[in-house]
Amino acid sequence: MSCALLLLLMSLALAMGTGAAVEIQRPRGVPLSKRQFYEENKPFTCLDGSSTIPFDRVNDDYCDCRDGSDEPGTAACPNGSFHCTNAGFRPAFIPSSRINDGICDCCDTTDEYNSGATCQNTCREMGRKERESLQIMAEITKEGFLLKQQLIHEAKRGQEDKQGKLTELQGSKKGLEEKVEALRTVKETAEDPEKEAKERHLKAWEEQKELLRMEKDKTRMAEAFLELDDDADGYVSVAELQSHLELDPDSDGSLSETETQVSQGQSEPPAPVETPQEESRDFVSDHDSDHYPEDYAGEEEEDVEDDEEDDHDEEEEEEKVTPEKREDDEVSMPPYDTETQSLIDGTYSHLQSLICDPECISICRNLEKEIGFDFGPSAEFAYLYSQCYELSTSEYIYRLCPFNRVSQKPKFGGSETNLGLWGQWAGPEGNLYSVMKYDHGQGCWQGPNRSTTVKLTCGKETVVTSTSEPSRCEYLMEFTTPAVCQEPASLDEVLHGHTEL
Repeated sequence: MSCALLLLLMSLALAMGTGAAVEIQRPRGVPLSKRQFYEENKPFTCLDGSSTIPFDRVNDDYCDCRDGSDEPGTAACPNGSFHCTNAGFRPAFIPSSRINDGICDCCDTTDEYNSGATCQNTCREMGRKERESLQIMAEITKEGFLLKQQLIHEAKRGQEDKQGKLTELQGSKKGLEEKVEALRTVKETAEDPEKEAKERHLKAWEEQKELLRMEKDKTRMAEAFLELDDDADGYVSVAELQSHLELDPDSDGSLSETETQVSQGQSEPPAPVETPQEESRDFVSDHDSDHYPEDYAGEEEEDVEDDEEDDHDEEEEEEKVTPEKREDDEVSMPPYDTETQSLIDGTYSHLQSLICDPECISICRNLEKEIGFDFGPSAEFAYLYSQCYELSTSEYIYRLCPFNRVSQKPKFGGSETNLGLWGQWAGPEGNLYSVMKYDHGQGCWQGPNRSTTVKLTCGKETVVTSTSEPSRCEYLMEFTTPAVCQEPASLDEVLHGHTEL
């Protein structure tokens, strides 16, 4: 129960007591708390200390003090205030300008002592009604606090259960990871012979393919040489090269000696065919040596087709001599022993699927998130998690999902508007958990992002009671919950308390 409510109950309890309240004599308009400053037969010092005047100038309808304290019961000072005793109800202060203005401001009618206004003292009736209302509120607070204790007990048990489940899942996951790692080691050990055999035969196959390529290159070079060696003398002369215009690099219709030298220089002939020394001298040119061309950059479509046929032949050759086909029994994976095969088939894959199970991962993340939330000093607000509460107005349906978001949806069709995502507790110091703040909602047209402040009040039920938009794009929501109820004062404390009359 708030201090204001407690003071009000104590005031009404005294005012509504069996005996009539005793009015302590003091100048009109002076509250009991300041009675000691107004002693008759002694000079009066203004409460701001600005001056001291004879006591008979207090309430003489002339303002002597700058703070107006010498005229508590008249309208002489514009900055003065009048204290309504309001016996039977709550004391109150009104501006001194309302004294004797013909309107009854104090329920005990003391502000209209000289105006001639007809006023009725309604303090006791007002006190009775307010006391009934406050008693109802006190009962609600009491019941709400009892519900809060249940919420705290359930939250504690729930947190323990969730923490236990999370610990169990994490422990189970760790155990599964250790088992999978052990099985992986067994599996890799069993696969070593296969791996080694494959690597060994792959290396042999690569070596054989290289030999095949070299043989084909030699064959092609020999064929090219024979085609260029028109006189079949075992050498390719400059004249013979010049007769092959397909070797002309600049396509000018002739092959110069320089171009011929380039063609010869780009060729690497096969092992030279031995000829008599005399014949070889006849073919010695200005060059140090002649070379057989390996390939021709300017070959026409016929040569391209020949290459494609050669590549096709090579692929067929590779297909014929694939290591797996030549030595099937050596490169195929040796079978696992019975125990290993059983472990792999029955456990390894299953455990791997459990570790990576999306549902399990999601459960763990959600539990960690929920356990990490600030649900109040005793987790009394935990029951609000994953819940949503709605308030329907004439135009909209407002939806509050504590610790998640606030939204607004038109009642008669239309898209939902995000009024803010959970931000933080934002109550004042000493009462932090009385206000929730939701921000970063949907942006307003040429304005800021929407945000919502949720004020929590004590109640037996959990319900959104009102919404408003006090500022553009800033919403205010009233929300009652037993989780915010404070321990109420006892009836004895209320009846025996003291307050000002």
